[in-house]
Amino acid sequence: MSLKGKRIGFGITGSHCTYEEIFPEIAKLVKAEAEVIPVVTFTVKNTDTRFGKGEDWIGKIETLTGHKVIDSIVKAEPLGPRIPLDCMVIAPITGNSMSKFANAMTDSPVLMAAKATLRNQKPVVLGISTNDALGLNGMNLMKLMATKNIYFIPFGQDDPIKKPNSMVARMSLLDETILAAMEGTQLQPVLVEKFRD
Repeated sequence: MSLKGKRIGFGITGSHCTYEEIFPEIAKLVKAEAEVIPVVTFTVKNTDTRFGKGEDWIGKIETLTGHKVIDSIVKAEPLGPRIPLDCMVIAPITGNSMSKFANAMTDSPVLMAAKATLRNQKPVVLGISTNDALGLNGMNLMKLMATKNIYFIPFGQDDPIKKPNSMVARMSLLDETILAAMEGTQLQPVLVEKFRD
């Protein structure tokens, strides 16, 4: 299977420290001739951090994809019935968004796009970045792992000594994960070391 001509929604949530890792992966999708539709949470758009300004990140993703970001629930809703996606990616997905998604709370454009995609029985790919994947959010992670049409970019602990509950996806496996998900398969192994040696 090829990504050429596939419409891929790309949702970004508020794990600001992870943004630099995802832009090369978005570039790979664009190079593979996928149509990448960017969707952001309110946090991404409106928050300035030491990792950059919200408006700069928005400008960067719009330039890279050639599409204006979807930044409201109203704009995201048509991704179900009128503008169906072949796959919806959320990378990074924070623990906050992950817990909401696992419990059917649709309070952001990204989660609306994911809900719309699941409604169409198409795959949703998650790239986690959360400090509590092995803490209270563990039950939400497992709930999503057991849910039909939800797939994960392989992930692992990013700092087992200082942050033992933290897990982050190996974003470099995004394109492989999407291709497997569109075939109805979880890329394995799903539990990996965060970075290759």
